[in-house]
Parts: sequence; structure tokens; C-alpha cells
Amino acid sequence: MSAADAEVATRCARPDGTATRRPTTRAESLYRLESEIGVLLRRIKRVAVQRSKAVHPDLQPGGYMMLIWIADHGPVRASALAEEFDIDKGAVSRTVQHLGDLGLLDREPDPADGRAVLVSASAEARHRLDAVEEQRRVWFKERLRGWTVAELTTLAEDLGRYNQALDVCE
Repeated sequence: MSAADAEVATRCARPDGTATRRPTTRAESLYRLESEIGVLLRRIKRVAVQRSKAVHPDLQPGGYMMLIWIADHGPVRASALAEEFDIDKGAVSRTVQHLGDLGLLDREPDPADGRAVLVSASAEARHRLDAVEEQRRVWFKERLRGWTVAELTTLAEDLGRYNQALDVCE
């Protein structure tokens, strides 16, 4: 077995140490992709719960995801959140209220329309998000320490292509 084949076998190993068979057809490859995405989604859900609790014990994962987006794009109107997350304005309003109650959001009048309010991540939220981000970087660095720069770049590029392909279909 070549070194490249041994590496693929290692990556395709199950938790019990046995290797999965490498797909040989497009249908098998698509099935494997769906399966791996399912694992990834379950892992993301678990991690989102852990990270939301690291920011604030009463923060729910959906609020955590919204807070990250607000920190990256804010200040924003609630209508922008409803559009970005594809949820109704009532759900956004409740989440924004909860984030505010936790001290994670600041509110200010929209200078373009005094009737509207802009929300942004509070200084405390940014501090807590930064701490979680630093923990995430350390975690990734540790888990992916055996990956080369080329492998990491390929994965990022392939995920980018995948996301673009799905965006076209929506």
C-alpha cells in the first residue's frame, strides 16, 4: 500500500479502527458526502451548544449564532436578521430581547430612521466571543495538527465550492 493510500485508509477509519471502503461510483460518493455532512451537522450542533454556554449560561445556540452574525455585521436592524436567518420578525424580536436581557446587545436609534433601532454586540459580548474564538483556534490547531497547509487549503476550497453550488440551487 502506498503512503497516499495508507493516509486515505487512516482518514476513512471508523471509530473501531476498521476502514470504510472508498466510494467507486458517483452515487456512492454522493451518499458518503451526505453521510459525512450529517456527522458534521450533528457535531456543529453539539459545539454550538457548548460555545453558547461558554458565552453565557442562559444563551441558546440560535441566539449564539445570531450574536456572532451581529458582532461581524452590526450594527444592524432586526429586519436584516430576519432576512439573513430566514426567520419571522417575531422570533428575531424575542431573540434580540433575550440577547439584550443577557447584556450581550446594545441598542441605538437608527440615524437613517429614528423610528428604527440598530443592535450591535456589547463590549461584554465581544469579550466573551473573543475568548470562545481563541479556544476554538486552539482546539482546531490541536485536532488538525497532522494536516498540511495544502490539505487545509484544499478542504477550505472544496467547502467553498460546495457552499457556492448549494447557493445556486436555493
